[in-house]
This record gives sequence, structure tokens and C-alpha cells, in this order.
Amino acid sequence: MNELLNKFALVTGGSRGIGAATAIALAERGADVAFTYKSSADAAAKVVKEIEALGRRAFALEVDAADAVAVADGVQQAADRLGGLDILVNNAGVGAIAPIGDLTLADVDRVLAVNIRGAYAAAQAAVLLLSEGGRMIHLGSCATERVPGPGMTLYAMSKSAITGLSKGLARELGSRGITSNVVHPGPIDTDMNPADGPFAEAQLTNLAVPRFGTAAEVAAAITYLAGPQAAYITGTALSIDGGHAA
Repeated sequence: MNELLNKFALVTGGSRGIGAATAIALAERGADVAFTYKSSADAAAKVVKEIEALGRRAFALEVDAADAVAVADGVQQAADRLGGLDILVNNAGVGAIAPIGDLTLADVDRVLAVNIRGAYAAAQAAVLLLSEGGRMIHLGSCATERVPGPGMTLYAMSKSAITGLSKGLARELGSRGITSNVVHPGPIDTDMNPADGPFAEAQLTNLAVPRFGTAAEVAAAITYLAGPQAAYITGTALSIDGGHAA
């Protein structure tokens, strides 16, 4: 469980849900972890305490993922405070689920700013800092493999762009031994999409395994891709979706 000992990781959007589970899972495997958050200061402090209880260092950085300049600065801050950067988990994301005719340009701008521009800015900053053999893992969505119903157009479009980002980075960085991959979560039980929420039943009908996944299950896939066993995996995507795309 110490395969990431002496590694330095940054998780964007790490104060709750999949991001928090990932930050803790990386620490459990030996990494020191920085993570960004926008407004959940209390939740961020709790994650820091959990990581420190594991004997690892943790730093919470307040960063608006929609602000590309702030995102790039946050990556640099993380590397400075950790003492380097070996792993970037591009997790921060937002959704706007509604019929396309009901979405405003402000909705579009916000989703694209966080899900695409922010992710690009984090990756661009990390390219200059990642160690040889580093790792990038980007969070996509099962909606890029199969859009389950109406109202998902903007979100699916934004997350589909992550695949192109990751494949391009894999080609650019492979000579340095740096890998870039995507994880596509399906319906995951988080505060943003609870398993007992009003939209849960409709999501279950699309699954081969008739239950919501857990944040820990997604984090396990991310930590695998961040580890030494995944050195020959790059430019690909791993779906943790209960058979949503089957």
C-alpha cells in the first residue's frame, strides 16, 4: 500500500465526492497530496485532517476552477508546497442538466470554463512541473460513451473534450514516460448525485449492475493509473460505470 511513497499529487476539486475520496486514497498509498476547492472550506479542512492522520502531508488551496489563471497558479502553488509534482488528477467539474433550449449562455460559459478551460489550464501548468514518469488522470463521464437521455447535451459535450485533451497529452508527453488517461465515472453516490435522489431511479435503468457506484470505487481506478503498474497505459479511458455503456 506504499506504492506512491515519496510521490507528490494534486487533485483539483478535492474537498468532496470523488475528489476527496481520491485525495485520501492517494495518501493511503503513500503520496503527499495537495487539492483545490472553491468554497467548501470546512469540507476541505476535514480532508486535510484525514490525510494527516495517515501520516502524509496535505495542503488545501482555494481556487476557482473557472478561472484559468488561478488554476495555473494553484498548480504552481501545489508543486511549491509539496516540493514537486508527480501526479495530477484533473477532477474539478460542474454540470448544467437541462434541455438545450433552456440553457443560457452563462450556463454554457460556466460549464466550458470549468470542465474544459480549467482542465486545460491545469494540464498546461503541470506539463512544466511533472517529474519524469509522471501521471495525469482526467475525470470524464459515462455520458461521453452513451448519453442516457435528454438534457445532457452541454455536459456530454464538455466531458467529451477531455478525451481529446488526454489523447493529445499522451502523444506529447510519452517520451518523458508521462502517461495521460481518462476515467469515466457512471452514476456515483455523492452529494451532487445521491443514490436516493430524485433522478436516481432513471439512472439505474441504464445500468447492467443495478446500483450506484461509490466514490471509493472510482478513486481505486484513479490510484491504479497513478501507480507504477500503469506505466504502459496511456491515451486510453477506463469506465467505472456499472455497465452504463454496455
